[in-house]
Amino acid sequence: MRLSARFQAVLYLTVGALVVTGTVWLLLDRATWPETATYLLRLHGAAAMVTLVLLGTLLPLHVRVGWRRGRNVASGIVMLATNGALVLTAFGLYYAGSESLRHWTSALHTAIGLALPLLIVAHVVLGRRARRAAARQRLTALRQGL
Repeated sequence: MRLSARFQAVLYLTVGALVVTGTVWLLLDRATWPETATYLLRLHGAAAMVTLVLLGTLLPLHVRVGWRRGRNVASGIVMLATNGALVLTAFGLYYAGSESLRHWTSALHTAIGLALPLLIVAHVVLGRRARRAAARQRLTALRQGL
């Protein structure tokens, strides 16, 4: 199911903000720029909250319809699992009880977060291919019926 242009723009801008703030925070020398690091994490958290709302909107509209139509299901499952893992690891970063658990949670969150843009691109490309293939099938069926 295709998302509206406005929803796509908000989603991509929000995910872009997450990726940029997270990546810059990782690369930043936090000893030299502690205030900047703090602001980046605040922006990252704010973008994460907006993303949670957007994901909640996607579930009944985009995910359910795509699942029922049987389109792009495999990459959709990967997207759901990836976003679920990011939510769980973010929760773990705030509430992990031990330093070793926090270290692994951080590493996992970072790896998944850096992979997210590539997974989104793959999901969109596969969805467009599936939509074009379905359109070709409908056209072929129409031609055969005439």
